[in-house]
Amino acid sequence: MLLSLSMKPDRNMALLDDYEMEELDFVPENPNHRSESVCKCRICCCAWEAECWEKKKNWGRRGREREIYVAVLGKPNVGKSTLSNQMVGQKLSIVTDKPQTTRHRVLGICSGPDHQMILYDTPGVIEKKMHKLDTMMMKNVRSAAVNADCVLVVVDACKVPAKIDEVLEEGVGDLKYKVPTLLVLNKKDLIKPGEIAKRLEWYEKFTDVDEVIPVSAKYGHGVEDVKDWILSKLPLGPAYYPKDIASEHPERFFVAEIVREKIFLQYRNEVPYACQVNVVSYKTRPNAKDFIQVEVIVERNTQKIILIGKEGKALKLLATAARLDIEDFLQKKVFLEVEVKVKENWRQDEGLLKDYGYGGHIQAL
Repeated sequence: MLLSLSMKPDRNMALLDDYEMEELDFVPENPNHRSESVCKCRICCCAWEAECWEKKKNWGRRGREREIYVAVLGKPNVGKSTLSNQMVGQKLSIVTDKPQTTRHRVLGICSGPDHQMILYDTPGVIEKKMHKLDTMMMKNVRSAAVNADCVLVVVDACKVPAKIDEVLEEGVGDLKYKVPTLLVLNKKDLIKPGEIAKRLEWYEKFTDVDEVIPVSAKYGHGVEDVKDWILSKLPLGPAYYPKDIASEHPERFFVAEIVREKIFLQYRNEVPYACQVNVVSYKTRPNAKDFIQVEVIVERNTQKIILIGKEGKALKLLATAARLDIEDFLQKKVFLEVEVKVKENWRQDEGLLKDYGYGGHIQAL
């Protein structure tokens, strides 16, 4: 099953009531496609079948609801995922101190009493594309921005101010109209107040953005100011997603991301970047722990040896760390099985990359 992130929902269709939908013979392409969406009230398997489809249609009846799509752009390691997690109110995007950790567009949903913000956390913009994987990730950045009502460009306050033309060109260069753009000056907690003022002045003078807001995404400082700015750009339209949903990605997507995060934290150099994590099997067992089978794909046998470690100790450490976080995320005990496989040059194989979800879809097996 494929979950498309390439197109945002049709606001006009969302405004129709049951009778109008019946008159139009409107049938959703796949009303059950979000069968494992992440629920905000508790992390669980949220059954979206007929009952939830009815619930989703009813959001349009409120009429005064407003929604906005926000693309979060920036170079690698500037704190885009940390900011997105803070805004949604829970950890959806994995976070490490290594650049280019985010590979997919991660969709997060932040709902209020009369509004809904849909955030696209995107991979870091890179100029030099080493693999076909890099090229496909940059396509995902562009498609996220094309769908956005406004754009957040995140920059690192610790670094010398620099033009953001490359980020804007990669993200919104194809647009014929200018969308509202906010520059988020992140990591303000790491520099002196006087330096923050100088950087604010520079970005306001030398970049074509609507506003600049300093934040510390790590500690949540300034995040409410960012939300207020976004809310000021809200178009009229109903909330498309139910308010207790934090993301439309399936649970197995987040399981794979947790394993990948642990790989980034445990291993060094090229190894984490050469790894792809797939959930092969996820079986819910009422009278036992849920069974999750995961495969880690690498490009060379030497990488496989490093991942497994002497007598399998490194892989066991990885599996334990991942299992604990998965159990915390799912709020239940699981049995996690991790296997390492070699698929040479998978980062250059377009067919495999599409299967792994880099073509703008998330594969939900």
